[in-house]
Amino acid sequence: MSGCGCEHTRANLEELIRGELRETDCQPIREHLEACDDCRSEQEVFVKLTVAVRRACEGPAPSTLRDAVLASLRDLN
Repeated sequence: MSGCGCEHTRANLEELIRGELRETDCQPIREHLEACDDCRSEQEVFVKLTVAVRRACEGPAPSTLRDAVLASLRDLN
């Protein structure tokens, strides 16, 4: 998969950041990121979003959210 481009890199950024790709798939993407400012900028955004989501999900959900989800599920029936 040598010489991957922007489209392939951007399509796989989330998986790369979460460590879900095989190492052989990561290397061409990393090489592209080293050479492409636009894709590297997008990677930085994904990293920041991933960190923010992880932080937001660390604690328990508020009881009001739980109640709203359960009410929505009841409405489906």
